[in-house]
Amino acid sequence: MALNPIVLALNAAGEDTAWRIADALNCPLHGREDRTTAQITFPNALDHARDLFAAGHAVIGVCASGILIRAIAPLLADKTAEPPVISVSDDGKVVVPLLGGHRGANRLARQVAGALGGTAAVTTAGDVALGVALDEPPVGYRLANPEDAKDVMAALLSGGGATQTGEALFDLPTGDAVEIAVTEAQVTGGPAKLVYHSQRFALGVGCARDADAQELWDNVSAVLAEAGVAPGAVASVNTLDLKLDEPAMNLLAARLGVPLRAFTAADLSAIEVPNPSEVVRAEVGTASVSEASALAASKGALVVAKRKTAATTAALARAADPITRHAGRARGRLSIVSIGPGQAAWRTPEASRLVQEAEELVGYGLYIDLLGPLAAGKPRADFPLGGEEARCRHALERAGEGRNVALICSGDAGIYAMGALVFELMARTDDSAVSAAARRVEVVCTPGVSALQAAAARAGAPLGHDFCAISLSDLLTPREDIVKRLNAAAQGDFVIAFYNPVSRRRRTLLAEARDILLQHRPADTPVMLASSLGRPEEQFRYRRLDALDVDEVDMLTVVLVGSSHTRLVKTGDGARMFTPRGYARKMTGGDLETGETT
Repeated sequence: MALNPIVLALNAAGEDTAWRIADALNCPLHGREDRTTAQITFPNALDHARDLFAAGHAVIGVCASGILIRAIAPLLADKTAEPPVISVSDDGKVVVPLLGGHRGANRLARQVAGALGGTAAVTTAGDVALGVALDEPPVGYRLANPEDAKDVMAALLSGGGATQTGEALFDLPTGDAVEIAVTEAQVTGGPAKLVYHSQRFALGVGCARDADAQELWDNVSAVLAEAGVAPGAVASVNTLDLKLDEPAMNLLAARLGVPLRAFTAADLSAIEVPNPSEVVRAEVGTASVSEASALAASKGALVVAKRKTAATTAALARAADPITRHAGRARGRLSIVSIGPGQAAWRTPEASRLVQEAEELVGYGLYIDLLGPLAAGKPRADFPLGGEEARCRHALERAGEGRNVALICSGDAGIYAMGALVFELMARTDDSAVSAAARRVEVVCTPGVSALQAAAARAGAPLGHDFCAISLSDLLTPREDIVKRLNAAAQGDFVIAFYNPVSRRRRTLLAEARDILLQHRPADTPVMLASSLGRPEEQFRYRRLDALDVDEVDMLTVVLVGSSHTRLVKTGDGARMFTPRGYARKMTGGDLETGETT
């Protein structure tokens, strides 16, 4: 089931019911602004429900089912990955799991109905007839062949019974129509046999720097084969914290579909192992990595001692019970999240999901505020304008401690923003560098709607042909370099997007840029001034290049200057700006070549 369900109250009539659900589940309540008394509010129910769903939240809406259906319908794609969605009547008497019945929605609906004294209107066949979902085993168990669950359930619903071997995971009628096998061994399932693995095993691994991923996989496979243990019975991959950024280990954990966890050298040194190595101790501070980390993760006993290859080691330990809580710490992840101008409609589902998954948010306070309810309740570190390096360093160091951190950036973080600074900090080796632990974190980058793209969309199609972007801020770029780029772009006849066109102290470069461009393109070249794009105070207006007035521009304005071919055209919605690509030339003489890249 998706973590952190969120309850939505759309009006005063259902607010009391919504509060009762939130209290029973100990989860947040979000309410429609001006219609409820909720502290966390949203202006539009459809947009907000869609945003939460895209972020991976289970959504419980105290509202008509149709509202939630209309909200999430555009996002439906993979039923095996989508979070639960549940609608509840205003009076709490009816609870309807709309989506994700086999991903926790049915169980969650029954829990809500129990808290409200209502009825869970479950329609999933297996839950109705047998009270079970075969593709949703208890925590600590993994279904090896989920593709066969439908056929097995169909056989049971047709009146057949099940033979359960190993453990009785489900309360099912007895018979020989199908088999439910719970085992640690590698067993083949099929349309009449479901195989579940109890995840009692912890893998411990070590490797030389940049070891071959296939070598590590082959070593682990040999260890599992020696123990007679299926890969699905492994609960985690474990190692020394200095190895968290090893590609081979991360690929191994991903291939097994389990977490990668790490322990410090001090933690591992305190564990007695059968095969300590003084060579390893001299290298990394502990005499054992694979055996000690397997034991630390399982709190059990070794079943396969350290197995070595040229560049890897692997060991396997077994816990007394299925492992449902993982010891050690995660690698840590820094998500550089691009939120566009800030409004939810222009924020990608991936960005919303990474914000939802993050344990902490870091950024300029205004940018975090633009997330609205999505940021509610999350720890946050706000930094002022001008504190860019401090905020990136803080985010990296927090991730280096094993946390999942989101660095919130407006526009696209890779365009004149924090993305490059994060990697610059990781690359430095002087006193301004970040810690070694911070350099080992996973870094995820998301695209966003940049000011350049937003301005172009509002204008029409000014970027229809070659274009470039130039920042006029001489705070980070020498002025002579900016002037050199201005002359080159002017001579190349590029459409130009000017970022950071002016500041309180810097007022001359934009005028200098205008004068340089006028030497190479017509005085009536269209210019668009776009401010606060995607926000309620959005403004945009057109000017001629020779009439571009610096006093009309502020720090929140993007200036789009057309090429010598850019024109304005009158439409039913007013003037629009576009730069022809050259299709008229292509079509001259009936040239209908295909295969052009766009």
